[in-house]
Formats: sequence, C-alpha cells, structure tokens
Amino acid sequence: MTDTLRYVPNASLDATFISPASQPGNAPASVTLPQSPPASAVARRSTVLPRVEWTGDKPNVVPFERERFEEMRPLGQGGMGEVVLLKDHDIERMVALKRLTDTNDLDRVLRFVEEIRTIGQLDHPNIVPVHDVGIDQNGRYFFVMKHLQGDTLETIIHKLRQGDRATHARFTFPMRVQLFQGVLNALAYAHRKGFIHRDLKPANIMVGPYGEVTVMDWGLARRVRTPEGSAQTAQSTGGAPSSLRDAASLQTQLGAVVGTPFYMSPEQARGQHDAVDERSDTYSLAVVFHELLFLRHYLDGRESLAEVLEGVQKEAPPVFADGSNPHQPPVPSELRWFLHKGFAKEPEQRYQSVDEMMMVLQGVMEGRIHVQCQRTLMKRGLHEALRSVDKHPVLLTAACTTAAAVVLASLGHLLLVFFG
Repeated sequence: MTDTLRYVPNASLDATFISPASQPGNAPASVTLPQSPPASAVARRSTVLPRVEWTGDKPNVVPFERERFEEMRPLGQGGMGEVVLLKDHDIERMVALKRLTDTNDLDRVLRFVEEIRTIGQLDHPNIVPVHDVGIDQNGRYFFVMKHLQGDTLETIIHKLRQGDRATHARFTFPMRVQLFQGVLNALAYAHRKGFIHRDLKPANIMVGPYGEVTVMDWGLARRVRTPEGSAQTAQSTGGAPSSLRDAASLQTQLGAVVGTPFYMSPEQARGQHDAVDERSDTYSLAVVFHELLFLRHYLDGRESLAEVLEGVQKEAPPVFADGSNPHQPPVPSELRWFLHKGFAKEPEQRYQSVDEMMMVLQGVMEGRIHVQCQRTLMKRGLHEALRSVDKHPVLLTAACTTAAAVVLASLGHLLLVFFG
C-alpha cells in the first residue's frame, strides 16, 4: 500500500514482510488483539463552520451541520488498507483518507499506528503531511492526509522508457537530478530525526505538476536512534519497548525480510535486522536513481522472490555498460561514478549518509567532478575553464582579443605572401 494513491497489480514482489514466526516450526508470539470500539465511541464527523448568507449587503451567519467528509472515489487498494478521495466540506478541499480494513490483525494495527506517528513527526516539504486521525462508523482506524497531484516516479520512468516525447522534454538529465535531490532532502531530514524508510521505490515518490517531490508510504519506517539534539534517552523506561512494532516483535526477529525486494539493500535481503541503518536507505536510493537514469531496473528478468533476493546480494549493476535507452543520450559518466559507490554491497564502502550523497551530487552539478576516467578528466577541464571565465573576465577578454589579433595578423601575412 502506498500513499501514491495508486494500486500496483503485481504485488507478488511488492512490499514484503516475511517473518520467521510464520515459517513451519516457529510458534507465533502470544498477543492480545485490540477490540473494535463500540458504535457509541466512534466519533461522527460533522462540519463546524457556519454558512454565510447575504441579505443585500448584510451577511448572516447560519448554523449548518452536515457530514464533513464526503467520499468521492477509491484511489488505491493494498494488502493493509485502502485509500479514498474525500471532499472536506469545512475547508472546501480534496483530501486523501487511508484506512485500515482489518482491525483484528495486531501486526497491521501496530504498523498502521506507527506509520501515523512516524509521519506526524516528519514535518518537511518533501514528506506527505497528516491532517487528522480517527475511527469511522465501522470501527476502522484512518488518517487524513494531503491529496497529492501529479505522477509517481514509477509512472514517469514508464513514460520515459516508452519514449514519450513530452516526458523526455520535461525530464532531462539535469531535471532528473533535481528530482532526486528532492528525495535526498526528505531522507536526510528523516535520518536526522532518527527514522529510516526501508521501502524506497519509484512508486513511493510523487512528482507534482510543478516539479515538487514528495516521499510517501512510511509504513515500514523504523526509528534507529533518537533525533539529533533530542533530550530523549535511548533507553526506554520500565523496560518498555521503543516502538509498538518492537512490542509485537514484528520486525526485530533475525531473518525477517522487510521491504520491497527489488529495492532492498543486501543486508535487508539477508534479513539482518541489526545491520539495517541509514546506509540501507542510501543503497535503495542508488537503485531508484539508477532506474531513473537508465530507465531499466538492474534486476530486470528476475521473476521469483528467491532470484531477486539472490541478485540483490550478489549482482552488481552494470553502471558502466553502454546499453543506453534508444530514446535518450548516454547517461553522463560522472553520474555513473556516483552510482558506482552507491551500489557497494558492503555498507562500509557505500555512501555513509544521505548528506554525503547530497554533497557529492551537488558538486557534480556545479562541475566539481572527481577525475576517475578519461571522460571525467575532459569534463573537469571544461568546467574549470568555464569557471575561470567568471573569475577573471577582464584577463580572459584581453587574452582572447590578443589571440584573435595574432590570428588575423598571421592570415594577413599569408595573404600578402601568396597574392602580393
């Protein structure tokens, strides 16, 4: 289920949680499921703002009460819940409502509650905001969020792959880098708050009509440390677990596989819970960026879950291969080198933080290219020459004028020799 408000039909390799407790021979944990609240406890949402009527030039405030949210149409359906489009009659805007369809499953309830509280703590322009939470008349938990306009990155990549001219004209390589920088901004903020996403993929990234980027679906997010500058202590009081998911032992069991297999880091694919940290997100970010640039996934052709998980752990993406898409020019070499480090199988060898990725990518866009091959050497030289034009315009103008005068004088001399 994604906040992209779209449903991906092929869910066999979509967001996955494989718990050892579900394997034969492993007894499930003993849990107490929450009971659905009685009908009397379910809040019925009504409008609170009055209607204004005008008699001539005098306004009259008329009390007016009706259902606040009017359900318009479904937007998405997934394994854990559904998303519907609502009209908010108080604020007069369209919003999206995500609700849990099964309240008798503790795993789902706790993940849903944790998702709400995670997003609620991530107040950032590139992260979808939560407006409200509640329980509907059928006892289903829900939260209301911003209704995002635009396309998912998955849709954009599909259009680029098909050679859509308008999409290619809009999403050139510099524009794709700019979009990716928006994703990096969101993740850098989340990591500073102590959260990792664990399910980064093109379907969970929305691009608005004006280029605005929003990272969504934080249902598998996990706190790995206390926020920077927070007074919270890392230890819980009274032996209490640090999160609801930990309380249910949902995602802390050794061998659990959490995330979307195609976009996992190697340590995620191995189910090494303790090894999954911010660097796992940086690996997933590299996978997303690779697909956005090359318009294909590096594991294309793998069909079974076992094949995908094996490929994630062992197969290195061919970032230096020539296989460019026929609808676009070759991917710039400096971006290939950027991906090369991001795809390191060992966490210690890849980018250690999203901030590092942002710094390196910003340097690339500003022409501060690391010399790693013949092409990057040439590009580095050209960028240095262009920067020198801005630094020493008078000197370069004089030099160019002198050079032009010498060339003209030489030509004049040759003409005199041959025709004089």
